[in-house]
Amino acid sequence: MLITLGSPPSDAETDAWHAVVVAAHVLDLPASVPEPSRAETAGRLRLPPVSGRNVHLAAAAEDGSYEGVASLLLFSDEANRHTAVLESLVVRPDARRHGVGAALWGAIRAELAAAGRTSVSAMLELGGAGQAFVDSLGFTNVLALGWYVQRVRRAVAEIPEATLPEGLRFADWQGVVPDRWAEAFARAHDAVRDAPDGAMGERAPDWDVGRARAAARLIEDRGGAILTSAVLDTTDGDAVVAYTEVVLRDPGDTRALQYDTVVVPAYRGQGLGRAVKRRLLGRLHELLPGVREISTTVADDNTSMRAVNEALGYRRERSAGIFRVKLQDLPATAADDKDA
Repeated sequence: MLITLGSPPSDAETDAWHAVVVAAHVLDLPASVPEPSRAETAGRLRLPPVSGRNVHLAAAAEDGSYEGVASLLLFSDEANRHTAVLESLVVRPDARRHGVGAALWGAIRAELAAAGRTSVSAMLELGGAGQAFVDSLGFTNVLALGWYVQRVRRAVAEIPEATLPEGLRFADWQGVVPDRWAEAFARAHDAVRDAPDGAMGERAPDWDVGRARAAARLIEDRGGAILTSAVLDTTDGDAVVAYTEVVLRDPGDTRALQYDTVVVPAYRGQGLGRAVKRRLLGRLHELLPGVREISTTVADDNTSMRAVNEALGYRRERSAGIFRVKLQDLPATAADDKDA
């Protein structure tokens, strides 16, 4: 039986969802990748993203457990109302190849049609059950990615802190950006637009102070933490010319996630990306010494960021991709009985 989770979901619904996610994680991902915590799962289910609304679906068994779960993000900004992201479609290992994934996909497809979406994308590990499933449905890999991991203690010990060019200085904060840098920080987000994105079909959102603050507040409201380091141009009213962010989805995480690293185009070629990332690395180690690693995804085509990360000690852990399909290209029914 397929159900739509409540908003917010009950503790029982959260527990059942989390059990599926953990069981699949153990089977499908390398042992080096930490399992998601229940707090992370609860935060994602309880609070919608800044960029839209979620639909959370589950295939419930007779005993009340879930055999599979799926989460769809429907963008709310006008420029992306044509598309959506399948954030997860996971089937419990012992329930695979029994049509659970096909049933969840059928419900997701109905949600996409009802919302007027013409395409959907998903980020998946290469070579796994998820790729086999979307391949059977006609998805194509539109952006090749790698997951990279940095050892925090080793990098802090081996990589010297950077010195900024004259007229530039660092600024740091935890959580929501302080008022004095809020406008400049929001403007700096526009530089994300020229990052390689393959043929994903999504438009980078328009950023303002409200959106920047809401994004950080959401991470904290979901039970996590966000740290930011920035480079300011003191000759231009403390304009934010580079920044980077690290996120913990749970305070007990031992592996943090590297979010955006951005250098404003006019300031590129001065090593600011490496400098600001090394700055935040040191702050993370000082403030949250229990964090042992930082992981991040980088597009294979993003050679400049890959070079920066390699200089900071990141090493490739596994391969992934952004897979996308246009609904008009889908077959009339599910392709086969393969389950993600």
